[in-house]
Amino acid sequence: MRRETASSSKKKEGLGWIEWGRGWLCLIQEMLFQRIMASHLQNPLPLPPVNDLTCIVTGSTSGIGREIARQLAEAGAHVVMAVRNSKAAHELIQKWQNEWSGRGLPLNIEVMELDLLSLDSVARFAEAWNARLGPLHVLINNAGIFSIGEPQKFSKDGYEEHMQVNHLAPALLSVLLFPSLIRGSPSRIINVNSVMHYVGFVDTEDMNVVSGKKKYTSMLGYSSSKLAQVMFSSVLHRRLPAEAGISVLCVSPGIVQTNVARDLPKIVQAGYHLIPYFIFSPQEGSRSSLFAATDPQIPEYCEMLKADNWPVCAYISQDCRPTNPSEESHNIETSHRVWEKTLEMIGLPSDALERLIEGEEVTCRYGANCE
Repeated sequence: MRRETASSSKKKEGLGWIEWGRGWLCLIQEMLFQRIMASHLQNPLPLPPVNDLTCIVTGSTSGIGREIARQLAEAGAHVVMAVRNSKAAHELIQKWQNEWSGRGLPLNIEVMELDLLSLDSVARFAEAWNARLGPLHVLINNAGIFSIGEPQKFSKDGYEEHMQVNHLAPALLSVLLFPSLIRGSPSRIINVNSVMHYVGFVDTEDMNVVSGKKKYTSMLGYSSSKLAQVMFSSVLHRRLPAEAGISVLCVSPGIVQTNVARDLPKIVQAGYHLIPYFIFSPQEGSRSSLFAATDPQIPEYCEMLKADNWPVCAYISQDCRPTNPSEESHNIETSHRVWEKTLEMIGLPSDALERLIEGEEVTCRYGANCE
């Protein structure tokens, strides 16, 4: 029996290395060919009129999030910039309003404070928004961190920072905002993910990477958090009844012009710095999120995946086409463990989703009452 167990463990480890290698091939392929694959897309991406949409965009003072917020507002949406730096957001709005002046009605943008490194802040944000008793049509969980080469850090809630900002806090925000998303039905939850999830692995018994089984690196922290996000989104997607009218998607913005190359293998660094042509600008990187937020066929596509018993949520690639996330993301057993562990970590009861769909009140450990 011991020999069989050891053999099984060794085989599993070998398969893990194979998947990891395939993941790196996918990442390198996207780096080198993303511009060719997305050559059919216009930049900026033309958007339909979205005057009837209310959209919350996290992390919208810089990079991809800034482009998402600006373009949705210019297309007519009511945009809520959910940000840590309110001053910077107000300055951006003033700049955009000045540039937009004379082209139509003033842009409909507002600012609300949100710090994803504090689950209390997430709960307060959701409570304040739900108290308006208005609809929310699109939640774009864009904010994220990749602390390149830095030592392991933990939030005041006690969680590894990549896992909290990139997965736990957006998961809490998504669930707590369900009352407003249901009022806005048909509505969408869009998680800005990364091709880096292809090289991630999630140990649900060691989400903080403190056991010593794996040596912590920022690469491990980031890729694991992005894989956890896909897995959690997949279970959420499967559990949502059609009558709730909420679509759940993950999107890859592609490899965008940021300073992330220092922590990558040398062969990848070479490709990253070879020619700026290969790397997307933030405007180009925003296209997949904007497509997921506005394309009228998205709800039908998400429901089709459920009908086909697809084991993962909808995933839109940087070229605005449906794609298949990593092999590891298809691990149903691990995905359900990620779901259960995530709810435990963010202080929600295991039946929170079902209760919110039924219109019942749910109390979060971090202080928000939702109904």
